Amino acid sequence: MKILVTGAAGFLGTHVISRLLAHGHKHIRCFLRDPSKAARLECIARLYPDAHVELCYGNLRSRSECARALEGISLIFHLAAGLRGSPAELFADTVIASRNLIEALRTREESRRGNTRLVLISSFGVYGAALLRRGARIDELSPTETHPEWRDPYSHSKIRQEQLARDLERELGFQLVVLRPGVIYGPGGGAFSSRVGLQIGSMFFHLGGRNLLPLSFVENCAEAIVMAGTHPNAAGNTYNIHDDDLPTAAQYLREYRKHVKPIRSIRLPYFITRMLSRILENYHRRSQGQLPAVLTPYKVACSWGGNRFDNTKLHGLGWKQLVPTPDAMQKTFDHMRQELRRLAD
Repeated sequence: MKILVTGAAGFLGTHVISRLLAHGHKHIRCFLRDPSKAARLECIARLYPDAHVELCYGNLRSRSECARALEGISLIFHLAAGLRGSPAELFADTVIASRNLIEALRTREESRRGNTRLVLISSFGVYGAALLRRGARIDELSPTETHPEWRDPYSHSKIRQEQLARDLERELGFQLVVLRPGVIYGPGGGAFSSRVGLQIGSMFFHLGGRNLLPLSFVENCAEAIVMAGTHPNAAGNTYNIHDDDLPTAAQYLREYRKHVKPIRSIRLPYFITRMLSRILENYHRRSQGQLPAVLTPYKVACSWGGNRFDNTKLHGLGWKQLVPTPDAMQKTFDHMRQELRRLAD
C-alpha cells in the first residue's frame, strides 16, 4: 500500500510520518510546498532504512500537481490546510486545495476509486457549539455548524472543506474517514489556544475559566490519525481526537505560569464576556463595520460555553494515549521555557 501525506512537513505532519513508519508502513510519499522544510522529514526517514520515504514538492492549488502526487496512491492522509492569512487565502489553501486533490481521483476507474481511502483532518471548529446548552457534551453526533459565516475564517474554511469532501465522497465513491482533533499542542506548537483566552497588547484576558480544554498532544494525535486512518472498519466514520484527563483552561494557565514564565492576566467570567461581546457587536453594527466584530455572543458561546468532550468512539478502535497528559504538558512547557532562554541569549 502506497500512502500520500499532504502537509507532511508541518507540526502535525512530521509526527504522522513518524507514527506511520513506527507502525511498519514502508511506502510513503510526503507532499510539501517548501523544500526548506524537508530536513526534518529526511532525519525521520533515516531512522527507518528499510522504508521508502519519497519527498514530493508542489502546491495543492495546482490541479496537475495534485494529480501527480496521487499517482499510485491508495491511502491519502490530507493534513494540509490554511492556518493563517486572509479569508481568501484560508479558503484557497483549505477548500480549493481539497477540491483539487479529491477531483484528481475522478480519472480513476470506479473500482479503483472504491478502494482509495481519504483520511481528512478536520477540526472541532465544525461543531455548532453555540447551539448547545452550556456544559453539553460534544461527540460525533453533535450538530455541526449551521452558521459558518458567524465564526472565524479558519472554522468557516474547515466546515466548507468537510462538506466538500462528503459531497464528493457520495459522487465519486471513494472511502472517507473524517477526523476532528481538538487543540493540538506540544513542543514547537503555540503556547495558548483561544479557548484559554486572548492576548491583547501586553495583557492576556483569561476567558476559559474552569472550562475543559480538548487538548491533543501532537504525538497522541498522530497515533490516533494513523490508527483510525488505517483501521479496516473506519471507512465512512467520523472520530473526535483528544486526550484523556483533560485539564481546565485555568489549570493550563497555572501550569504555564509555573513552568514557563509569569504573565499578566485578567480573568473575565463568562457572563461578563457575553455582556462585553454584545456591546462590541452593537457598536460594530452602529459604526457600519468601523470596529471589527472580533467578539460576538455567538463566538463567545462557541469557545467558552463550558462544553465537555467525548473520545469514546476513538477508543473503540483500540487507540490508547501514548503520552499521559501530565507528561505531555511537562514536555511542552519545558520546551517553551528552553526556547525563551535561547531567544534571550
